[in-house]
Amino acid sequence: MRRLEDGFGRRFPYLRLSITEACNFRCTYCLPNGYRKSAPHDFLSVDEISRLVRAFRALGVNKVRLTGGEPSVRRDLTAIIAAVAETGVEKVALTTNGWRLARDLTDWVQAGLTHLNVSVDSLDPSVFARVTGHDRLADVLAGVDGALRCPQPKVKLNAVLLRDSLVGGADAYAAFLRERKISVRFIELMRTGDNAAFFAAQHVSGAELRNWLLAAGWSPVARDDDDGPATEYSHADYQGRFGLIAPYASGFCDGCNRLRVTARGKLRLCLFGEGGVDLRDLLQCDENDAALQARIRDALRIKPARHRLGEGIAGDTRQLAEVGG
Repeated sequence: MRRLEDGFGRRFPYLRLSITEACNFRCTYCLPNGYRKSAPHDFLSVDEISRLVRAFRALGVNKVRLTGGEPSVRRDLTAIIAAVAETGVEKVALTTNGWRLARDLTDWVQAGLTHLNVSVDSLDPSVFARVTGHDRLADVLAGVDGALRCPQPKVKLNAVLLRDSLVGGADAYAAFLRERKISVRFIELMRTGDNAAFFAAQHVSGAELRNWLLAAGWSPVARDDDDGPATEYSHADYQGRFGLIAPYASGFCDGCNRLRVTARGKLRLCLFGEGGVDLRDLLQCDENDAALQARIRDALRIKPARHRLGEGIAGDTRQLAEVGG
């Protein structure tokens, strides 16, 4: 099997696949005014997704994460999960806001879901409602606790690190982790094309949370090869772990191991890059498999060494919902 490798010697066992740009939340850091349809919803079909993932699988990808937007707004999400699982990838992951978690988790697991990330930006109901635009924290957490009672999937929580929610927030999550074997991963707020003012007001360096963790006795844990970009921290007194994704930290891109494909079939070589490589014309029939794999391999020749967020350059990314975060 020929593994995917770029010009800097980085290997890519991990694909993040957006299946929709639509979302039913109005998160302050992404879609503060709600999702607004700007083009037809001609997102990748189940058959196109199957062909796409088979090609990446043949190139050594062993983990696929379905993202959005909000993936569960697609009525065929369960069929998509099944199609990805049938390709033989080892890990089939989903990132969701948890809106339909309690209702649909059993179906997703039966279809082949192995890993689940749920966005929970605060454990304070009023803060959660202010950040997401929905007073649904209790419902989301009920779904999370239900998932934790099942042998699968492996569950993690995501939270964007915001100045408004940091005060007291880390302590609340620590209490949540004391008896729950789960990881809560804080993601440093990133500058996008549409959030300059919000970023200036709300950005908190990941170093602040890292220093809090170290001072409180949490220790970094070694990463697996196909893990995402989070550094996880464990503590002897807690069942769960903290995680930190700090894209502004020096050397963040050195360990990049993931590629992204948009909901319309464009390969994005960097979340904050420009342009991309269209794959959709090769997703119409199985006879194109060799050409599809060749196009993916060739694209890695132009993958940049790093993003330019530190220079205030977010590339083409106006909103994270467009690319899948």
